[in-house]
Amino acid sequence: MRALPRFTKTIFGLVGMTSAVLVLGFLLFAAIATRDIPSSPPKADGIVVLTGGQMRIAEAGRLLENGHGRRLLVSGVNKITTKNDVRRLSRVRPDMFQCCVDLGYGAKNTRGNATETRAWAQSHGFESLIVVTASYHMPRSMAELASEMPRVRLIAHPVMPVRFRNDPWWLNSAYARILAAEYIKFLPTVARYGITRISQANYGGESDPVSKHAAGRAK
Repeated sequence: MRALPRFTKTIFGLVGMTSAVLVLGFLLFAAIATRDIPSSPPKADGIVVLTGGQMRIAEAGRLLENGHGRRLLVSGVNKITTKNDVRRLSRVRPDMFQCCVDLGYGAKNTRGNATETRAWAQSHGFESLIVVTASYHMPRSMAELASEMPRVRLIAHPVMPVRFRNDPWWLNSAYARILAAEYIKFLPTVARYGITRISQANYGGESDPVSKHAAGRAK
């Protein structure tokens, strides 16, 4: 009979500890997702923007025009969106858009964005990418991309939605809900990424095809 209270205390202790870890994890996640970033990131081989908002595409276009990358991939373009639609949103001049902007129509979600980006980076032999997406979406996007391309240097360049710029996230219920939803999606993503890295470290695995391609070009 004495074992039951002790067991119950252990269960409550584990639940409390898990809850505390999750809450602290969310606060850290929110701090990362809402932090200010420099308007001018370091240069990279390429730029990828994960679609979902006009501001993201315009910012990625600005980075391309300013020479921060050699090419731009717009990943996850809607099937009904035309090349002219994207060009107008990107504000990239026509000649540069024609030569240096690629549209990806295959991705349906963030994991699909990562797969699409990997194929694009591999085809061009890129070893560094600037990643443009919404601030709240950036942690999960970086985890998915890093899982697909562990040897590619990823530079986060988040875009803060206009409606969330005025107030701290904890004073904006809509923003807090979005962050909470993203955090719930982020946890299994980062767990899968961690398991993949541990598996590769313990048992070995294929090197990243992007690095293979770049090495082949260097020979």
